[in-house]
Amino acid sequence: MPSWNIHTAHVERLLSEEAPSALGIRDVNAFLFGNLVPDVYVGYMVPNPTRKIEYRKTHFADPGYVPEPRYGEFFQKWVAPYADPDGSVTDVMLGAWTHLVADHVYNAHFNKLLDERGLRPGTEIRIRKQSDFATFGRTLDISMVPEPTPELIWQCARFPQYAIEEQDVRAACSVMSDIVRENIEHHVSDPDYSLLSREYFSEVPNELDALMRKGLHAYAAGDPMWGRQR
Repeated sequence: MPSWNIHTAHVERLLSEEAPSALGIRDVNAFLFGNLVPDVYVGYMVPNPTRKIEYRKTHFADPGYVPEPRYGEFFQKWVAPYADPDGSVTDVMLGAWTHLVADHVYNAHFNKLLDERGLRPGTEIRIRKQSDFATFGRTLDISMVPEPTPELIWQCARFPQYAIEEQDVRAACSVMSDIVRENIEHHVSDPDYSLLSREYFSEVPNELDALMRKGLHAYAAGDPMWGRQR
Protein backbone atom coordinates (compact mmCIF):
# COMPACT_ATOMS: atom_id res chain seq x y z
CA MET A 1 0.00 0.00 0.00
CA PRO A 2 1.18 3.58 -0.50
CA SER A 3 2.74 4.89 2.68
CA TRP A 4 1.99 8.23 4.29
CA ASN A 5 4.82 9.99 2.49
CA ILE A 6 3.22 9.01 -0.84
CA HIS A 7 -0.25 10.10 0.27
CA THR A 8 1.16 13.41 1.48
CA ALA A 9 3.05 13.96 -1.77
CA HIS A 10 -0.21 13.63 -3.72
CA VAL A 11 -1.87 16.20 -1.46
CA GLU A 12 1.04 18.60 -1.94
CA ARG A 13 0.92 18.10 -5.71
CA LEU A 14 -2.79 18.93 -5.82
CA LEU A 15 -2.38 22.04 -3.69
CA SER A 16 0.68 23.25 -5.56
CA GLU A 17 -1.24 23.34 -8.82
CA GLU A 18 -4.73 24.45 -7.77
CA ALA A 19 -6.33 26.64 -5.14
CA PRO A 20 -8.00 24.61 -2.37
CA SER A 21 -11.36 26.20 -3.21
CA ALA A 22 -11.18 24.81 -6.76
CA LEU A 23 -11.08 21.34 -5.19
CA GLY A 24 -13.79 22.03 -2.62
CA ILE A 25 -11.27 22.06 0.24
CA ARG A 26 -11.98 24.50 3.06
CA ASP A 27 -9.50 23.38 5.72
CA VAL A 28 -6.23 22.20 4.16
CA ASN A 29 -4.95 20.87 7.48
CA ALA A 30 -8.03 18.67 7.96
CA PHE A 31 -7.90 17.48 4.35
CA LEU A 32 -4.24 16.52 4.78
CA PHE A 33 -5.02 14.57 7.94
CA GLY A 34 -7.97 12.90 6.24
CA ASN A 35 -5.49 11.35 3.83
CA LEU A 36 -4.07 9.44 6.82
CA VAL A 37 -7.34 8.49 8.48
CA PRO A 38 -7.98 5.00 7.04
CA ASP A 39 -4.61 3.84 8.45
CA VAL A 40 -4.90 5.36 11.94
CA TYR A 41 -6.55 2.34 13.55
CA VAL A 42 -5.25 -0.56 11.45
CA GLY A 43 -2.41 -1.09 13.92
CA TYR A 44 0.80 -0.55 11.98
CA MET A 45 1.17 3.21 11.56
CA VAL A 46 0.21 4.79 14.88
CA PRO A 47 1.86 3.28 17.98
CA ASN A 48 -0.48 2.18 20.76
CA PRO A 49 -3.76 3.48 19.34
CA THR A 50 -6.74 3.53 21.67
CA ARG A 51 -8.28 0.76 19.60
CA LYS A 52 -7.83 -1.24 16.42
CA ILE A 53 -10.26 -1.66 13.56
CA GLU A 54 -10.09 -4.39 10.96
CA TYR A 55 -8.54 -3.43 7.64
CA ARG A 56 -11.57 -4.73 5.78
CA LYS A 57 -13.68 -2.14 7.64
CA THR A 58 -11.32 0.82 7.29
CA HIS A 59 -10.45 0.19 3.63
CA PHE A 60 -13.51 -1.60 2.22
CA ALA A 61 -11.44 -4.48 0.92
CA ASP A 62 -10.54 -7.96 2.04
CA PRO A 63 -7.02 -7.95 3.52
CA GLY A 64 -5.69 -10.24 0.83
CA TYR A 65 -2.34 -10.05 -0.89
CA VAL A 66 -2.83 -6.69 -2.64
CA PRO A 67 -6.32 -5.41 -1.80
CA GLU A 68 -8.09 -2.82 -3.90
CA PRO A 69 -10.20 -0.59 -1.62
CA ARG A 70 -13.72 0.14 -2.81
CA TYR A 71 -13.74 3.90 -2.46
CA GLY A 72 -17.15 4.16 -4.11
CA GLU A 73 -18.62 2.00 -1.35
CA PHE A 74 -17.04 4.23 1.30
CA PHE A 75 -18.59 7.24 -0.41
CA GLN A 76 -22.01 5.62 -0.65
CA LYS A 77 -22.11 4.39 2.97
CA TRP A 78 -20.18 6.96 4.97
CA VAL A 79 -19.92 10.18 2.98
CA ALA A 80 -23.02 10.89 0.90
CA PRO A 81 -25.54 10.10 3.68
CA TYR A 82 -23.78 12.52 6.04
CA ALA A 83 -23.44 15.47 3.67
CA ASP A 84 -24.93 18.81 4.63
CA PRO A 85 -28.00 20.04 2.69
CA ASP A 86 -25.67 21.88 0.30
CA GLY A 87 -23.75 18.66 -0.38
CA SER A 88 -20.65 19.63 1.57
CA VAL A 89 -18.78 17.23 3.85
CA THR A 90 -15.92 17.71 6.28
CA ASP A 91 -12.42 17.93 4.88
CA VAL A 92 -11.42 14.88 6.93
CA MET A 93 -14.05 12.86 5.07
CA LEU A 94 -12.86 14.31 1.77
CA GLY A 95 -9.27 13.34 2.57
CA ALA A 96 -10.23 9.81 3.64
CA TRP A 97 -11.89 9.35 0.25
CA THR A 98 -8.72 10.42 -1.60
CA HIS A 99 -6.67 8.01 0.55
CA LEU A 100 -8.84 5.08 -0.55
CA VAL A 101 -8.71 6.20 -4.17
CA ALA A 102 -4.90 6.25 -3.96
CA ASP A 103 -4.68 2.78 -2.43
CA HIS A 104 -7.04 1.43 -5.07
CA VAL A 105 -5.18 2.87 -8.05
CA TYR A 106 -1.69 1.86 -6.92
CA ASN A 107 -2.77 -1.67 -6.01
CA ALA A 108 -4.96 -2.22 -9.07
CA HIS A 109 -2.01 -1.39 -11.30
CA PHE A 110 0.27 -3.63 -9.28
CA ASN A 111 -2.13 -6.57 -9.59
CA LYS A 112 -2.42 -5.96 -13.33
CA LEU A 113 1.36 -5.96 -13.61
CA LEU A 114 1.60 -9.31 -11.82
CA ASP A 115 -0.95 -10.80 -14.20
CA GLU A 116 0.86 -9.47 -17.25
CA ARG A 117 4.17 -10.91 -16.05
CA GLY A 118 2.67 -14.18 -14.92
CA LEU A 119 3.97 -13.67 -11.40
CA ARG A 120 2.39 -15.42 -8.44
CA PRO A 121 1.84 -13.50 -5.20
CA GLY A 122 4.02 -14.66 -2.34
CA THR A 123 6.46 -13.59 0.32
CA GLU A 124 9.25 -12.69 -2.10
CA ILE A 125 6.98 -10.54 -4.28
CA ARG A 126 5.53 -8.84 -1.21
CA ILE A 127 8.97 -7.96 0.13
CA ARG A 128 10.15 -6.62 -3.24
CA LYS A 129 6.96 -4.56 -3.61
CA GLN A 130 7.33 -3.06 -0.14
CA SER A 131 10.97 -2.26 -0.79
CA ASP A 132 10.15 -0.51 -4.08
CA PHE A 133 7.36 1.54 -2.52
CA ALA A 134 9.63 2.52 0.36
CA THR A 135 12.30 3.63 -2.14
CA PHE A 136 9.78 5.57 -4.21
CA GLY A 137 8.45 7.29 -1.11
CA ARG A 138 11.95 8.53 -0.30
CA THR A 139 12.24 10.16 -3.74
CA LEU A 140 9.39 12.53 -2.92
CA ASP A 141 9.86 16.04 -1.62
CA ILE A 142 7.32 16.59 1.13
CA SER A 143 7.02 19.17 3.86
CA MET A 144 3.40 19.28 5.04
CA VAL A 145 2.58 17.97 8.51
CA PRO A 146 -0.96 18.10 9.94
CA GLU A 147 -1.46 19.97 13.18
CA PRO A 148 -3.91 18.81 15.90
CA THR A 149 -5.96 21.99 15.77
CA PRO A 150 -9.32 22.26 17.55
CA GLU A 151 -11.06 22.13 14.17
CA LEU A 152 -9.25 18.94 13.19
CA ILE A 153 -9.99 17.29 16.53
CA TRP A 154 -13.66 18.29 16.17
CA GLN A 155 -13.90 16.83 12.66
CA CYS A 156 -12.17 13.61 13.70
CA ALA A 157 -14.47 13.12 16.68
CA ARG A 158 -17.41 13.36 14.27
CA PHE A 159 -16.01 11.16 11.51
CA PRO A 160 -19.19 9.17 10.81
CA GLN A 161 -17.65 5.74 10.21
CA TYR A 162 -15.79 5.74 13.54
CA ALA A 163 -14.79 8.50 15.92
CA ILE A 164 -11.06 9.24 16.07
CA GLU A 165 -9.89 10.02 19.59
CA GLU A 166 -7.89 13.19 20.22
CA GLN A 167 -4.86 11.30 21.51
CA ASP A 168 -4.82 9.24 18.31
CA VAL A 169 -5.04 12.41 16.22
CA ARG A 170 -2.05 13.82 18.08
CA ALA A 171 -0.11 10.56 17.78
CA ALA A 172 -0.76 10.37 14.02
CA CYS A 173 0.40 13.98 13.57
CA SER A 174 3.59 13.12 15.45
CA VAL A 175 4.20 10.07 13.25
CA MET A 176 3.73 12.19 10.14
CA SER A 177 6.25 14.74 11.46
CA ASP A 178 8.80 11.95 11.84
CA ILE A 179 8.08 10.68 8.33
CA VAL A 180 8.66 14.12 6.80
CA ARG A 181 11.91 14.51 8.69
CA GLU A 182 13.13 11.07 7.63
CA ASN A 183 12.19 11.75 4.02
CA ILE A 184 14.34 14.86 4.07
CA GLU A 185 17.25 13.19 5.85
CA HIS A 186 17.21 10.03 3.72
CA HIS A 187 16.10 11.43 0.38
CA VAL A 188 16.71 9.19 -2.65
CA SER A 189 17.53 10.96 -5.90
CA ASP A 190 18.51 7.98 -8.08
CA PRO A 191 16.14 5.12 -7.21
CA ASP A 192 16.93 1.52 -8.02
CA TYR A 193 13.81 -0.65 -8.04
CA SER A 194 13.68 -4.41 -7.61
CA LEU A 195 10.29 -5.33 -9.05
CA LEU A 196 8.63 -2.18 -10.33
CA SER A 197 10.04 0.53 -12.57
CA ARG A 198 10.43 4.27 -12.90
CA GLU A 199 7.70 4.17 -15.53
CA TYR A 200 5.29 2.59 -13.03
CA PHE A 201 6.08 5.29 -10.49
CA SER A 202 5.48 7.96 -13.11
CA GLU A 203 2.40 6.68 -14.92
CA VAL A 204 0.43 5.48 -11.88
CA PRO A 205 0.78 8.72 -9.86
CA ASN A 206 -0.27 10.70 -12.93
CA GLU A 207 -3.38 8.58 -13.41
CA LEU A 208 -4.19 8.85 -9.72
CA ASP A 209 -3.73 12.61 -9.72
CA ALA A 210 -6.18 12.91 -12.62
CA LEU A 211 -8.77 10.74 -10.86
CA MET A 212 -8.47 12.69 -7.62
CA ARG A 213 -8.89 15.98 -9.45
CA LYS A 214 -11.91 14.68 -11.33
CA GLY A 215 -13.66 13.72 -8.11
CA LEU A 216 -12.69 16.85 -6.21
CA HIS A 217 -13.68 19.14 -9.09
CA ALA A 218 -17.04 17.39 -9.26
CA TYR A 219 -17.44 17.86 -5.50
CA ALA A 220 -16.58 21.56 -5.77
CA ALA A 221 -19.14 21.89 -8.56
CA GLY A 222 -21.87 20.35 -6.40
CA ASP A 223 -22.19 16.97 -8.16
CA PRO A 224 -23.91 14.70 -5.58
CA MET A 225 -22.21 11.64 -7.07
CA TRP A 226 -18.67 13.06 -7.02
CA GLY A 227 -17.25 10.24 -4.90
CA ARG A 228 -18.06 7.54 -7.42
CA GLN A 229 -15.81 8.98 -10.12
CA ARG A 230 -13.79 6.43 -12.08
